[in-house]
Amino acid sequence: MKLPLVLGLALLSPAVGANGLAIEVAKTPTCGCCSAWIDHLDENGFDVTTHNVTHRELNEIKVGLDIEPGQASCHTAMIDGYFIEGHVAASEIRDLISTQPEAAGLTVPGMPVGSPGMEVGDRQDAYDTLLVGNDGDTSVYREH
Repeated sequence: MKLPLVLGLALLSPAVGANGLAIEVAKTPTCGCCSAWIDHLDENGFDVTTHNVTHRELNEIKVGLDIEPGQASCHTAMIDGYFIEGHVAASEIRDLISTQPEAAGLTVPGMPVGSPGMEVGDRQDAYDTLLVGNDGDTSVYREH
């Protein structure tokens, strides 16, 4: 499937923008936790370009990137040829970019409380950030 132009360009763009690591995020316009995650990236020196898309377009992006339903969350980003799915911490994205593993991307499936953008007081659910291999298999990248 051909990727929508909004994220198709990120596959070819350099990872460094004017103010830091350049990342493109696709989200629906009304999702507050997506906006909170984008704030987390901004606060951690990322150069974020946001694309507000419909639910259908967002699902098409996920399908185009071979993101399985069990790996999905509420927003999808692209940076330096990797996808970032869901509430992945900025430090983990930086680590991914610096180590350049053979992989498709990182995901935090669902919307776990306590992940960046999903903060609710002091509550912290246990969750894993997963590294998604080019074959779609996952392994634990970080435990939280």
